[in-house]
Amino acid sequence: MTKTIHITVNQKPYELSVETNDTLLELIRDKLGLTGTKGGCHVGDCGSCTVLLDGAPVNACLVLAVEAEGKDILTVEGLGTAESPHPIQRAFVEKGAIQCGYCTSGMILSAKSLLEKNPAPGKAEVRTALSGNLCRCTGYQKIVEAVLSLSREEFNG
Repeated sequence: MTKTIHITVNQKPYELSVETNDTLLELIRDKLGLTGTKGGCHVGDCGSCTVLLDGAPVNACLVLAVEAEGKDILTVEGLGTAESPHPIQRAFVEKGAIQCGYCTSGMILSAKSLLEKNPAPGKAEVRTALSGNLCRCTGYQKIVEAVLSLSREEFNG
């Protein structure tokens, strides 16, 4: 069964026809072609599909597209550009927090949500905020360092 939904993705409004069992991940990747959001486990365990739904991090593989009706969605493509990366993206590169890159977009969006709530988090807060995002390549230390490097003055949302 199909349903028409209205959503905003990366500040751009869309009217889309979706199947009622389509996930937000499928909508983002397949219908909108935004492949920065990764599908990993498809059961909500890895966090590689993390996006911000009305500012809150969610696993896009667990949210039905129809549940996003009227919502604002931010994917990694909505942050910065190659020419002008977002401060979080820049910090991840500068601190060597990127290896294979598969988890990176989810980590960055989880970090963005945290930093918007608390621009100067402690190490424990960063680890808690990122706990839903698994990385198989790093020991998390450089990822945590990248987030901690963003002081109240540097982070601009």
